[in-house]
Amino acid sequence: MTEAKHGPHAGNGSELSGFPQLGRIVAELGELRRAAQKRRYRDGRLPELPSREATMEIIDGLAASLYPRHFGPPELTTDGADGFVLYTLDKSLRALREQVRRELQLLANGSDDGTIDHRSHAHEIVDAFGQALPRIRALLDTDIRAAYEGDPAAKSLDEVVFSYPGLSAIIRHRLAHRLYLLGAPMLARLVSEIAHSATGIDIHPGAEIGEAFFIDHGTGVVIGETAVIGKNVRLYQAVTLGAKRFEVDADGALVKGGARHPIIEDDVVIYAGATVLGRITIGRGSVIGGNVWLTHGVPAGSNVTQAKPLSESFTFGAGI
Repeated sequence: MTEAKHGPHAGNGSELSGFPQLGRIVAELGELRRAAQKRRYRDGRLPELPSREATMEIIDGLAASLYPRHFGPPELTTDGADGFVLYTLDKSLRALREQVRRELQLLANGSDDGTIDHRSHAHEIVDAFGQALPRIRALLDTDIRAAYEGDPAAKSLDEVVFSYPGLSAIIRHRLAHRLYLLGAPMLARLVSEIAHSATGIDIHPGAEIGEAFFIDHGTGVVIGETAVIGKNVRLYQAVTLGAKRFEVDADGALVKGGARHPIIEDDVVIYAGATVLGRITIGRGSVIGGNVWLTHGVPAGSNVTQAKPLSESFTFGAGI
């Protein structure tokens, strides 16, 4: 049997056994790709795109730099931790500079003559990001403590760091949020989607989240771009902090931006399956019960639950 060739020099398809139409398919895909590129890139120049694979490696390196004993190599000793962090952080931040440069180049498509070098701006963004890492670590420590204190099943802080999907998503969100604020929104969105794919928790990098944040279980949680979450907030699985409606312009196109997601004040608990929509405020210390659908704000100390289910008799066909 003839083996298929791989990579950019695979030929026109006639050399590949079993797929006689492959050359034609590749040609048609190429035509569609070039047409899309012509529409997307006004000056015809194709910018380098940020790499998902490289970004995943960077984020893993940053997580290991923040928590080397948990996410570093198994042979790492306490004495060797600082050296590992120095090497890993240097490697990760250098790689991040390149990905930020690619994003800046992409965002500038058509607005410059193609001769501008975005490395200097990328260095500024990544340098500021690196300086924020101690603050991010301090915030994450409060998140870990909140998870341990809020879950009776948690046996130790280390267990939370190692195995809680909510904490994994929050680590990546706090990194992504800093990139978002510093002017790398596409990379930030990519980081959040990597976390979403791994944990089932979808947090837009624009969301503002205070300290001691705990997501228990986590699957299906959605937090929108303009959501604001205070301190000591706890969410359970399948909670949505979303937009109630999307404004459109005179041509019917969506209006981008604008505050459209909830404000959750300090010490709020939102139980599984609850949906909170629109730019409304959930007052401090409130409890939102499971499966509640909420589109209006509630004052501090509120307890919002569904109506009590009716108990009906179905004897001899009654209630049908």
